[in-house]
Amino acid sequence: MISSQYVRQVQLQRGRVESFDRYPFSLPAVRSLDRLELHPKVTFFIGENGSGKSTLLEAIAVSLGFNAEGGTKNFRFGTRGSHSELHEYLRLAKGVARPRDGFFLRAESFYNVATEIENLDAEPSPGPPVINAYGGRSLHEQSHGESFLALIMERFGGRGLYILDEPEAALSPQRQLAVLSRVHDLVLEDSQFIIATHSPILMAYPDACIYLCHEDGVSQVAYEETEHFQVTRSFLSNPGRALRTLLDRPTVAGR
Repeated sequence: MISSQYVRQVQLQRGRVESFDRYPFSLPAVRSLDRLELHPKVTFFIGENGSGKSTLLEAIAVSLGFNAEGGTKNFRFGTRGSHSELHEYLRLAKGVARPRDGFFLRAESFYNVATEIENLDAEPSPGPPVINAYGGRSLHEQSHGESFLALIMERFGGRGLYILDEPEAALSPQRQLAVLSRVHDLVLEDSQFIIATHSPILMAYPDACIYLCHEDGVSQVAYEETEHFQVTRSFLSNPGRALRTLLDRPTVAGR
């Protein structure tokens, strides 16, 4: 397989930033950002809530021409203008190859994407309904997890650039494994993924780059070094001990 790296590098144009004391430049993932090399297959951004990983992912997506609330590059709806200006300060280095497909999935606004699909299909069109590309069944008539899975299994078609923000949000562990398998199939079909996640299942994908967003900035880590892996392994190796540590309370005299 010839590697298809559609985006090679993300660089913050630091000289254009007037102040790193204001949002979004004050976020840990942005404050010390210079340039990041992206993996030709899968790049993960991980970190605590508020670290800035989703904001950075959103800025990458918008810089590439995706709708801020999610969808393909053809989606141009806007429910609420809440995305940051960070995309205006990023410079992306692209590869020679161009993706045939692409999608930006935001877990928090996927409902809006599903609604937009219904709105588009309600308008007269000479082509087939948009929902056909998502399995033919209304995403609103499925559970959150089912609609996520339909998107990844049905809509993603290979030779694509797929940017996913917390795709595990509505998925059971078993379905996260199904998504992991599907990601691999798509990688074998010359796709590139950029994913923000908390899931130790998803970030276990081999031959990937993991960037940890923390208080001091962004640094690359190995899977086994992530807190997600270490905490999950520690808990599952001895749940009873972990629960005693978490739930035991000192006895109060007289109670």
